[in-house]
Amino acid sequence: MDPTTDNAGHTRDPGTARASLEALRAEIAKAVVGQDPAVTGLVVALLCRGHVLLEGVPGVAKTLLVRALASSLDLDTKRVQFTPDLMPSDVTGSLVYDARTAEFSFQPGPVFTNLLLADEINRTPPKTQSSLLEAMEERQVTIDGTPRPLPEPFLVAATQNPVEYEGTYPLPEAQLDRFLLKLTIPLPSRQDEIDVLTRHAEGFDPRDLRAAGVRPVANAAGLEAARTAVAKTTVSPDITAYVVDICRATRESPSLALGVSPRGATALLSTSRAWAWLTGRDYVIPDDVKALALPTLRHRVQLRPEAEMEGVTTDSVITAILTHVPVPR
Repeated sequence: MDPTTDNAGHTRDPGTARASLEALRAEIAKAVVGQDPAVTGLVVALLCRGHVLLEGVPGVAKTLLVRALASSLDLDTKRVQFTPDLMPSDVTGSLVYDARTAEFSFQPGPVFTNLLLADEINRTPPKTQSSLLEAMEERQVTIDGTPRPLPEPFLVAATQNPVEYEGTYPLPEAQLDRFLLKLTIPLPSRQDEIDVLTRHAEGFDPRDLRAAGVRPVANAAGLEAARTAVAKTTVSPDITAYVVDICRATRESPSLALGVSPRGATALLSTSRAWAWLTGRDYVIPDDVKALALPTLRHRVQLRPEAEMEGVTTDSVITAILTHVPVPR
């Protein structure tokens, strides 16, 4: 058997894996106009075994983006619409009594998948939120004292609406820290919006991605090969110190009440390595750290009330820190 393939004939070659992940962006672009940073963020999360929080106003294709990603991957995917009456067992699964056998059997919930789209996660109560976040952290579900491992790979892409607060349960900081990246989905540019309307006028149906030509271009074996290659990406002591200095600067910022934890520093190092590998290098440079600092850190810091009243944002604080922290040569 070819050593670059697995038993099913899927590639394990890192070079081919990188090409397939680059092709992933082209496939998603068949359904989603623009939003390249968000697409890149989702690919980085896949490489780092992390989860993603997508934030944007209604109608900017957050759900379509994740559905297009799922259609571009040869992986199992499920979607859960989070609502105020959703129970933890609706996500994780439960024991069901079978009258024929007089025994309880486990019925897996939608969390038992490779890619879970958690739509409007801030609309469900904290108890249900925590059941999902526990699965994200432990990569298993415990029902009636029995741990049940989740499939590998496993990624949660959760969406939330930043402008509608009525009937929502905002994720607390400790739970936000479980997400590797927070990606903001902006409104499209004028030209991108024209392209969106043109596609719809030509018959594009967002509910039928197959008709739009979106096909699987990456699989689990290729993803695992890519993750192995990312783990071998070299990080110099200067880059490690640079990441630490950025995170320590957030703890000393007068605008922030809460800075980045050591877990956040570890996350920034991981995402920087993934981005370096995606761009074709086997070593990390300062620009990789800068490129991933905002999506990796913005949800791990908390503004002081007085700074928020003055119009300061977490992104502006982190950007200022990146400007002032000395860059290694």
